Amino acid sequence: MAKTAPEQRYSLDDLLAVMVRLRDKQTGCPWDVAQNFSTIAPYTIEEAYEVADAIARNDFDELKEELGDLLLQVVYHAQMASEEERFAFADVVDAITRKMVRRHPHVFGNADREEFLAKNLWRRIKQAEKAARGAAQSRFGDVPLALPSLTRAVKLQKRAAEVGFDWPNVACVLAKADEEVAELKAAVAERDERAETDGTKRVSEELGDLLFVMANMARHLGVDPEAALRDANAKFLRRFASVEGALAKRGRKPEDATLEEMDRLWDEAKEAERNEG
Repeated sequence: MAKTAPEQRYSLDDLLAVMVRLRDKQTGCPWDVAQNFSTIAPYTIEEAYEVADAIARNDFDELKEELGDLLLQVVYHAQMASEEERFAFADVVDAITRKMVRRHPHVFGNADREEFLAKNLWRRIKQAEKAARGAAQSRFGDVPLALPSLTRAVKLQKRAAEVGFDWPNVACVLAKADEEVAELKAAVAERDERAETDGTKRVSEELGDLLFVMANMARHLGVDPEAALRDANAKFLRRFASVEGALAKRGRKPEDATLEEMDRLWDEAKEAERNEG
């Protein structure tokens, strides 16, 4: 697989061959040989996040690299499965291609596009696939545990909404959020009254309830809560950097400033952003 000319490009077959070499028990990389599905899984999740991060930053050069890293994860898992004679990379490609064709009869078949979308036939096809595999027909069974909690909350709520278990409008969700805030305040007050230094189980539970309602709010508003929080994180970093910059011009650091001073600089940074917008 050696390349003799600069213009020659590596192919998917080359990548598959690289992974075979890396996993060779005699001549491969000891680290790669020692890995298994469980040890690689966290890297797979991490690479997916890095793809999303590159997209969020509109960095297409990095996106190309991160997509390669994510593809490597697929190749890695497929190679380990091949070694155990379970399936090969070609089986992965065949399975996903068949699934996409099967789940899009309005594209690859004769199904009416408008009817397909209106009747949510995608969901019905997925349920039929599970039944054909003999899989348990739990409404929530195929919502992965490893999803980010906010994303998983939205998916769980969406599944419940499909059978009518849902708030009728945003106003009802807001009212529920107010109720959860009140319950959280009561839990915190009870903890403080007992002079407990660590968070109690009730405080954690009430905070979880509030976050779950916020995920529901995002769903009703048509907002991705992960994206919204990611944007809020970026905004915080941007504004705090402005605070640090303002203090640096005075030869100081945040550690040297009072909370009141940093709050004032924060408000100035916030106002400056609004004026720029």
